[in-house]
Amino acid sequence: MQRTLSWIFQHRRCVRDYERLPEHHEAMVLWSMTILMRRRLARAGARTDGK
Repeated sequence: MQRTLSWIFQHRRCVRDYERLPEHHEAMVLWSMTILMRRRLARAGARTDGK
């Protein structure tokens, strides 16, 4: 749980409560996790393509 929060808080908009509605904050968290997973998958794909 703490590790996941630290990954989310790497994105500036998720650190503070900038959003007025909880749904907007939830969307920002979803975007930040999507970006994180996309980067990880791209790195994993680059490693397997090099073999």
